Amino acid sequence: MAYFKCNFFSNSLVRPVSFDVFIPNDPRKDLPNWENNLPKGKLKTLFLLHGYGCGFWNWLPEDLLVKYNVAVVIPNGENSFYLDGPATGDKFETFVGKELPEYVNKTFGLANGPEDTNIMGFSMGGFGALHTGLAFPKLFGKIGAMSSALIMHEVAGMKEGDSNPIANYEYYYNRFGNPAELIEGHNNPEALAVQLQMAGEPIPDIYMCCGSEDFLIEPNRATHKFFEDNKIPHQYHESKGVHDFVFWNEYSRKILDWMYSED
Repeated sequence: MAYFKCNFFSNSLVRPVSFDVFIPNDPRKDLPNWENNLPKGKLKTLFLLHGYGCGFWNWLPEDLLVKYNVAVVIPNGENSFYLDGPATGDKFETFVGKELPEYVNKTFGLANGPEDTNIMGFSMGGFGALHTGLAFPKLFGKIGAMSSALIMHEVAGMKEGDSNPIANYEYYYNRFGNPAELIEGHNNPEALAVQLQMAGEPIPDIYMCCGSEDFLIEPNRATHKFFEDNKIPHQYHESKGVHDFVFWNEYSRKILDWMYSED
């Protein structure tokens, strides 16, 4: 995999930012049958979103990225939930869903449309993948959401002075907006899906998964039920596991196969 660390000035975030790009275009010719690892077909693009409190790096299985000829773009989402905040320089939804794809398109020729551009993530990044994919359905064709922090209903019930082990009320207010307006608002991926459905717009293919012992299992089950009740097409998978890379490594392979296998 060829690796690029890129720095450019983001107008959405009003500062220089970094992101990583991995492109499977450098097969090792010193290995037997190296011809089998040559890129096959058109290069596809996958945006990979990290979780809360995490750095950004490529943890996806290289063999499948090579097999399916997938370039990976990894932004630094900080602790933003990949949402636009009210402050200047805090527009992370705009950054990930519009500015960054436009930049990697003009720079690398990637992210050309929903037929070859997908998005996935874990935890906060799972929320971000689901929300961003539904907010920009003309760009992203498929969404992989693992152990997603689908905490909209918890946040909607918060009052000033509340907190949880992750963050305080002020953090959630800055990220999600007024809790009283969240459930019907733009920052709720459930609401975005229903809006697309009612408008007759295409909804990206959705693959959700969560471990049965994960502390986020109930919010994932709730969103799955919401999608079922509202006839939002999606896949939901649940198996034994907690909130860790044992589970995410297992399901990243399943999601990549789901996204790119022609079988």
